[in-house]
Amino acid sequence: MIKHFIYLIMLTGMVTTTTAQSKDSAAVNAAVEFLRKAMIDADKAGLQKVTADQLSYGHSSGRVEDKAAFIENIVSGKSDFVTIDLTNQTVVVAGDAAIVRHSLSATTNDNGTPGTVKLNILLVWQKQKGQWKLLARQAVKVP
Repeated sequence: MIKHFIYLIMLTGMVTTTTAQSKDSAAVNAAVEFLRKAMIDADKAGLQKVTADQLSYGHSSGRVEDKAAFIENIVSGKSDFVTIDLTNQTVVVAGDAAIVRHSLSATTNDNGTPGTVKLNILLVWQKQKGQWKLLARQAVKVP
C-alpha cells in the first residue's frame, strides 16, 4: 500500500512538472513569434518589451549589439526584415531560462538594398517578472 502511495505522489509530481514546462514552452514559443513580428514591423515598443535590458545580440558576421543598438538598427531600417520564416524550432526550458534553436530564412532590405539570408539561430530567453525576455541571440550562416 505504501509503495502505491509513493508511486502516486511521484506520478503527480511528474505530471505537474510536465504541465508547467508545457505552459512555459508555449509561452516561449509565443515570445519568439512576438519577436519575429516586431522585427518585421520595426515595432520599437514591441522590441523593447520582448528584450532584456542585458541583451547581447550576435550577428552571423560576428558583430554584437546591445539592446539599444539592436532596436535602433531595426527601427532605422539599417537591418530591415521584410519576411522572416522560422523552421525546425526546438525549445528547452530550464527553470527561468529557455534555449531556443531554429533555422531562419528571410528577405531583407537593409539600408534599401534587397537581399536574402539563411541562418541557424540560438536564442536564450529568461523569465523576468513573469515575462519571457530575449537575453541573448547568436546567428551562424547556413553553409
